[in-house]
Amino acid sequence: MENEYEIRVLDIDVEETEKKLLEIGAIKEGEFFQKRKLYNFHEEYRGRFIRLRTNGTKTTLTIKDKSAKKEIGSVKELEIEVSDFEKTNEIMNLLGYEHSMYQENKRTIYRLGDVEFDIDTWPMIPTYLEIEGKNKKQVEEMIEKLDIDKVKLSLDKVSEIYKKYGLDIHDYKDLKFKD
Repeated sequence: MENEYEIRVLDIDVEETEKKLLEIGAIKEGEFFQKRKLYNFHEEYRGRFIRLRTNGTKTTLTIKDKSAKKEIGSVKELEIEVSDFEKTNEIMNLLGYEHSMYQENKRTIYRLGDVEFDIDTWPMIPTYLEIEGKNKKQVEEMIEKLDIDKVKLSLDKVSEIYKKYGLDIHDYKDLKFKD
């Protein structure tokens, strides 16, 4: 498993963030509607889960391990690209894994060199920015370059971000945008 070097910036002003990203030279790659299914490991693997995610263009199956102390680079992941969201879900089901949650979000991706900036909008909570680089130094440099207020930085996982807004993500087996 590889380390994932990322941090989130909560409760952003989307227009201002996009303006700053363009000013530093980031290039907009696109806007995507993502859907994902999460599968739990057995109890002995606390902190790990399996995520099947697609943005309509790319579909991945990922094992995430968030059991280590929170810091940039502490999350480990093992990811492969798969060709079909529904068929991969069917394989997971045949292996004995039923998804515990279905989630949707909207993501706008910007890139500057090796660094990816994701503007993520989830149902019922304010939009946030995720900064992911190849190492901790890259992420920290982008925080400085974008002049981000350190108070807004978060290493929390999505479920913990929801809790900050008084919501328990586990109350929603299907977390969707309203029609």
